Amino acid sequence: MRIFNRWYFPARLAWRQLIHDKPKLIAAISGVLFACVLVFMQLGFKDSLYTSAASMPLKLDGDLFLIHQQSEALWRTVQFERSELMRTLGHPAVTEVAPLYLSLAPFKNIDTRVKRTLMVYGYDPDIDLLDVEAIKTMKHALRVKDTVMFDEYSRPEFGPVRDMLKAGKNRTEVNDYKVTILGVFQLGISFAADGNIVTSDLNFMRIFPNRNINEIDVGVIRLHPGTSVSQVQSELREQLNEFVKVYDYDQIREHERRYWENVAPIGFIFNFGTVMGLVVGMVIVYQILFTEITNYRFEFATLKAMGYEHHYFIRMVFASAFILAILGFIPGLLLSNSLYDLAESQIFLPMPMTLEKIATVFAFILFMCATAGFLAIHRLKAANPADMF
Repeated sequence: MRIFNRWYFPARLAWRQLIHDKPKLIAAISGVLFACVLVFMQLGFKDSLYTSAASMPLKLDGDLFLIHQQSEALWRTVQFERSELMRTLGHPAVTEVAPLYLSLAPFKNIDTRVKRTLMVYGYDPDIDLLDVEAIKTMKHALRVKDTVMFDEYSRPEFGPVRDMLKAGKNRTEVNDYKVTILGVFQLGISFAADGNIVTSDLNFMRIFPNRNINEIDVGVIRLHPGTSVSQVQSELREQLNEFVKVYDYDQIREHERRYWENVAPIGFIFNFGTVMGLVVGMVIVYQILFTEITNYRFEFATLKAMGYEHHYFIRMVFASAFILAILGFIPGLLLSNSLYDLAESQIFLPMPMTLEKIATVFAFILFMCATAGFLAIHRLKAANPADMF
């Protein structure tokens, strides 16, 4: 009860002080709201970036994956010899291997004939390398020459492919090579590619005549059920050349995330934007608290002369900061949730509003307001009865 009283009365004074000047209160809430929305959006875009980057690795049906050590990401791979992948078949735990070919290429819109770059995946359809049911259903048809499947989650600039197929328009060009679209599947775009198509390994070589079928981008390895993945991974690392990296399922996803977070500048931009949002909000809250303390310094001096301790006013300042954090966070959360829906409809990338993200942003806003309160406390020293009277 004593602790409650120690904070209740300073908080009540802080609330009355804040609502006394409503324009300043609105300005303070707007500052916190701005910081809240900015942090929410930066974190949302960053999470969307990492989620989209892992969309393809999440669909890869394999236990271990080989990539060249100089490959920064799956959309920026360095090819290596297919023989390195074939060597893994000598391990008794390996049941099947499959090469995966990747490359960016211009895709001609069937309707407008405008070209836009997308990602092309090539592999043996019989292996079911991607765990996508629509592709598995059409795997035999994909073996036909010059056939592909289109990701209908691609950006709309590629055209209404599903509607075009229903209308009997299924011929277009990829990398200036004529292909037939057999159907659509659902995978999702990323910051690296605005769309995706899947084809067989042989058709991939026809689309990219300068590529060599013996030079692969990713090697996918499947193991016997119940096999220790980590043990096989360690043994294969000793057998293969040092320029080939062996990743398990989680590591290949982490490899993609690290690229966007540490190598690509966009990861730094999102983190920097988050920090700047907090700094701007902190400055606004600090100015409001500092002004309030300055304007009421005579009243505070009077209360000190009546026997109120200095810590009472410190608690009042922090209570003001906490109140501003709450009042700014709630509308900021509601506005950010609406902006998430708007962003998803425009950029076609997932931006979920999770409880973890809400808790993280609220902690950031509390820290921001508490820091502003801490910086404003030194102004309380001016409320000295001996100096005022």
